[in-house]
Amino acid sequence: MTLAAQTDAPIRPVAAVLWMLGSIASFSIMAIAVRALGDRYDTFEVMTYRSAISMVLVVVGAAVLGRLGDIRANRIQRHFLRNVLHFTGQNLWFYAMMTVPLAQVFALEFTSPIWIILLSPLVFGEKLTAPRLIAATLGFAGILIVTRPDFDTLNAGTMAAIACGVFFAATALMTKSLTRAETIVSILFWLTVMQLTFGLIIAGYDGDITLPNAQTLPWLALIGLTGVSAHLSLTTALSLAPASFIFPIDFIRLPLIALVGALAYGEAVDPFVIAGGAVIFAGNWINLAFGPKAGAQLVKPQG
Repeated sequence: MTLAAQTDAPIRPVAAVLWMLGSIASFSIMAIAVRALGDRYDTFEVMTYRSAISMVLVVVGAAVLGRLGDIRANRIQRHFLRNVLHFTGQNLWFYAMMTVPLAQVFALEFTSPIWIILLSPLVFGEKLTAPRLIAATLGFAGILIVTRPDFDTLNAGTMAAIACGVFFAATALMTKSLTRAETIVSILFWLTVMQLTFGLIIAGYDGDITLPNAQTLPWLALIGLTGVSAHLSLTTALSLAPASFIFPIDFIRLPLIALVGALAYGEAVDPFVIAGGAVIFAGNWINLAFGPKAGAQLVKPQG
């Protein structure tokens, strides 16, 4: 059995969809808040403040619900690995959000299931089936359509958006593994504590961390709140239904964020981004529809 194998828990599709819609809303709002802070904070500072606020919310929430006893440290090494992967992917995502159009970031982030397909044979020794190969090929084609790479103009933000998909894929596999043995409270607690620690070390190594002010504090608080709600919603959805059922719902984020980018930031709705996202989705759908055993392994994370 692989890390991403499904559990025998009852499937609750309606509840899972509702939780995924909460995740979609949270990630979209977070993207707007990150964009608002891009000219004042670096990504590590944003991650530090987000984690600090999120940790307070998690601890207070667990205390109110009488769930502090759910926090355990017997799988601390697995939590550590998950959070190193997540911290890297999240900072890449923040950087991409600050530097390239929102829809492009989301489209490239959706390649996470494709990376799982490609990594599974190396990590788990799984067979690269025909549906998986087709999905991976379409996913790569989608990346080319979205980015239309010109090595003279290819920027760091685009590369960060592509790379964050890889780290989110690895994070998602670890998350699915942890949901089989750990409570959501425990996962969220170690998420926020470790992310805060990593952020403080990297952002503060030079003794210079930009402090919040009256204008930026509400945005930082919003990032912290949506950080908790996004992970709570996503982790809960993964516990209620197979990842193969859940992750296609997340593609609603692409047209939604394209609309937000157009209305709020005057970003042109790039037809190549929409088309590339559709090709990436088609590849994942083929893997799910014609390779159910492979599709069951797909896990959608993230940010």
